[in-house]
Amino acid sequence: MFRVEKEPETGVKVVLSTVYEALTEKGYNPISQIVGYIMSGDPTYITSHNNARSLLMKVERDELVEELLKQYIRSNGWDQK
Repeated sequence: MFRVEKEPETGVKVVLSTVYEALTEKGYNPISQIVGYIMSGDPTYITSHNNARSLLMKVERDELVEELLKQYIRSNGWDQK
């Protein structure tokens, strides 16, 4: 019997964290770069350092916006009303 191992699932949070770290390591403003990517869809906003560009392109841009908005709402306590 053969066993096929699946790649570990990477959630949007993990992807964003990895991309943020890669952009920071390369000296970019991560917020500006991620916003540029979300707004334009141009992957060159994201460095290929640590495979960040490839990782981010596996996530739909609307999923990125949704996750960012969820975290913003949670951090402001708006979801507890």
